[in-house]
Parts: sequence; structure tokens; C-alpha cells
Amino acid sequence: MFRVVDNLLKRYLSNEEVVIFILLLVFVLGVVALWGGVLAPVFIAVVLAFLLQGLINFLKSIGLSHNLSVTVVFIAFVTACGAFIGIMVPIIWKQAVRFVNDLPRMFGDFQVFVQSLSAEHSAYVSQAAVDEVVNLLAAELGSAGQWLVTYSLSSIPSVFSLALYLVLVPLVMFFLLKDQESIIAYMTSWLPKERKMIRNISHEMNDQIANYIRGKVIEMLVVGVVSFLVFWFFDLRYSALLALLVGLSVLIPYIGAAAVTIPVVLVAFYQFGSSNEFWYVFVAYVVVQALDGNVLVPLLFSEAVNLHPVAIIVAVLFFGGVWGFWGVFFAIPLATLVKAIINAWPRAHVEPPLLQNADK
Repeated sequence: MFRVVDNLLKRYLSNEEVVIFILLLVFVLGVVALWGGVLAPVFIAVVLAFLLQGLINFLKSIGLSHNLSVTVVFIAFVTACGAFIGIMVPIIWKQAVRFVNDLPRMFGDFQVFVQSLSAEHSAYVSQAAVDEVVNLLAAELGSAGQWLVTYSLSSIPSVFSLALYLVLVPLVMFFLLKDQESIIAYMTSWLPKERKMIRNISHEMNDQIANYIRGKVIEMLVVGVVSFLVFWFFDLRYSALLALLVGLSVLIPYIGAAAVTIPVVLVAFYQFGSSNEFWYVFVAYVVVQALDGNVLVPLLFSEAVNLHPVAIIVAVLFFGGVWGFWGVFFAIPLATLVKAIINAWPRAHVEPPLLQNADK
């Protein structure tokens, strides 16, 4: 038993760099777990810095200086965010209020449709089972409404923190972009000189995370804009709100697309009933989701993500349960990090006991 443990320690923990990396990883996880809420503006700024780094590199490649590239990209980003907050947020907010107010009527229409459908097919569907399902959905709807009211009241103090974020996040992001070389040099100065494994992992993850964040933001924008155009073409109510939900749903692979289908179908049925327009909207929505999954995602993430779908789903469930929204957002990069650590982990060559005895 002791020989097995000794062989494992020699095989996997015989390198000083490995021990330092483990301590560094534990320290980072501890900081995120204990002070994640306090340092949230810094984490958001790091994500945005990764997102904008590609534009800065492009401007530098055409001859602009580093400081000028950072300034141009920063001003363009702040202007775009200000335009979105000033134009789209009020529209989405009004549609969200109307959607919450109309939700009981939507459910009532759906309940009438289900009961009439069960009456037409009473030989196959039990009325008692239908009533039980309808009552269960009504109870869930009531609890969801209470949660929305409670959450909206409890989130009033967060308006002040939101204003603080609007100041801190751009400020931290600007200095991260401007002084990234000196910051990276200072952080790496604390690491050992011989850091082959850490260097391999950092290079791989830098490319993976940067490509993933940029690709995910592009996917959100494309899917959201296309969905809005489709909903607007069919004159669907709450088109901006539903397009926002569809765009945000791409953050959660597989699960998000299935979840956001419910409000889209509910609104379309509430507005059009079971007419042809309802099926037109439904088919168009399915086409958008199919193009996203079969064309856009392979085009954006063909080189950024090389994970099995089961691994992606497990990563989303695990990291989402541990860190909430940010765990879901970074589920794929974190899963890729685990894979990169396993691939780069140094292994000391230890001869099996039988070969050692044969040499003697």
C-alpha cells in the first residue's frame, strides 16, 4: 500500500513546478469562493479585456500604437454600451413589464386550449390527468410570480451597486488593456523560472478563453439580432424581450435553447392561437436554432472547443451549480482548463517493481 502511494507521489508530484501550480490553483479558487462578489467588477473587466484584445491587436497590426489602439477601442466600446443602455434597455424593460402582466392571460388561453383538446380526445387522455397538470402549472406560475415580485423588490439596493459597476468596470478594463504587459510581467515574476507546464497551460488557455469569449459574444449578437428580425417580421409581441432571451440562451449550450422555447411558443400561441401564423413563427424559430447549432457554432468554435457534448453538459451543470451565472458562462473554458492540466501534467518515469527486480 505504501509502495503504491510512494509511486503515485513520485509519478505525479515529483516536480517543484507541480506543487507551486497546485498551491496557486488552490489560492485562486479560494479567492473566487471567498471574495468573488467583492471582486466581481475585476472579473467582469478581465472578461471584457479578453473580448476587446482582438480588436486592439488588429489596430496595432495596421500601424497604430498600443495606447492609441486601446483608446480607440475603449471609446468605441463605451459608446456602443451607452447606445444600447439608452435605446434598447427602456424598450426591453417596457416589454418585460407587459409580459409579466399578460402572463396569467397567456396561461388561461393555454389552459382552455388543453382542456378543449382533451375533450376532443377523451378516449385517449384522462380529464383528471389534464386537470392535475393544469393545476400544477398554475401553482408553479403563482410561485414564479411571487418570486418575480420578491426579486424586484430585493434588487432595488442593487441599483446603487450597478452605478458603481458602470464606473469601476470600464476603469479597470482600460488599465488592464493599457498596462497588460507590465501586469503579466509582475505576476509571472512570482513564479519559478522553470515553468514549462504552467507556460503550456497558460498559452493554451489564453487562446481558448479569448476565442471562446469572442465567439460567444458574436454568437449572442448574431442569434439575438436574427431572432429580433424574425419576430419583428411576423409582428410578434415582446419581440425585443424574446430576442434578448434567445440571445442570452446561447450561454447555456443545449439547455438554454430548450428553456427559451417555452416563452417563445407561449407568446406566439397567445397572439396567434393555433392558426397558420403560429406555425410560421414556430418553424422560423426552429430554423434559427438549427442554423445556430449546425452552422454558426461550428464556424465560431471549430478550433476553440474540442470537448464531447456530454462533457460540456456536465461542465455546465457542475460549474453553474458552484458559481451560478459566471460558472455557466465559463463552463466550457473551465472544462478545457481541466483537460489542459491533465494533458500538460508532468509524469516522472517510474519503473514497475518487476522490472526493478529483474535488473537486480
